[in-house]
Amino acid sequence: MTQHLSYVRHDVTFLSEGTPCAAWLYRPDGVANPPIVVLAHGFAAFRELRLDAYAARFAQAGYAALVFDYRHWGASGGQPRRILDIRAQHADWRAATAYARGLDGIDTSRVVGWGSSFGGGHVLDLAAHDRDLAAAIVQVPHVTGPASAFAQSPKLVSRLVAAALRDQIGAWMGRQPYRVKSIGRPGEVAMMTSPGAYDLVMEMAGDKREELLAENDVAARIALRVPFYSPGRNAANITAPTLIQLARQDDVTPYAKAQKIVGRIPHGEVLSYDCTHFEPYLDPHFDRIVADQLDFLDRHVGGAR
Repeated sequence: MTQHLSYVRHDVTFLSEGTPCAAWLYRPDGVANPPIVVLAHGFAAFRELRLDAYAARFAQAGYAALVFDYRHWGASGGQPRRILDIRAQHADWRAATAYARGLDGIDTSRVVGWGSSFGGGHVLDLAAHDRDLAAAIVQVPHVTGPASAFAQSPKLVSRLVAAALRDQIGAWMGRQPYRVKSIGRPGEVAMMTSPGAYDLVMEMAGDKREELLAENDVAARIALRVPFYSPGRNAANITAPTLIQLARQDDVTPYAKAQKIVGRIPHGEVLSYDCTHFEPYLDPHFDRIVADQLDFLDRHVGGAR
């Protein structure tokens, strides 16, 4: 029977380009110099949306974990709020891994990047450039901009582009962001409108539902940038062992295209699950998803289980 270690969680901050990023640092009790898994969320999401569940499982298995919010999101700094800047989020990832490598009582030679959805794309980009990562885990990752951007109906795409142009022009003129919903129901103008997705994200939010609803929007300009963001292009440059977990019914990051692209990762392990994009975070899929992540970590990184 696997032992579940106790752990402590601390609120910490680190700077990314001078702006504070809020994070949780999990340390397993009684483990000297554990590896550390650095986690961040996907598109327009914050850490309370179930990332604590993953980090707790890692800590119980003997791994430290650092869970952070991007600048402009959640508890992190940055104004205006809820701006999704891909370049800035890449910088946040570099700052988070640098912070993890500077921690006392951590085996800083065993730093793992963990990302989900849009954040999974960021981890693929990070792994292609940071050769010191011990491993990477990407869950339902964003890999190709065109496939994700144009998975929605042409009518919705055109409305999002119109909103994005309005927001971008306004930004050039110094106006406040023009926003669209991040997650919505089919027929709404939102960045993600897959059937059932809205209800699943509400379930992920749990007792943070009201907070999520208050922050369920994003500066629309990101709709102009998603089509050009394809971190899978650098898949062949990733040298670290990489676990890729795909959802067969995913219509946010379409499955067939993702499967083809991540197959180019030299030391990649691809696992597929019969679920939709948001279901890995929730029962009944969560336990299997996390168990596979821990098995991968034990084989390639080694904890203190």
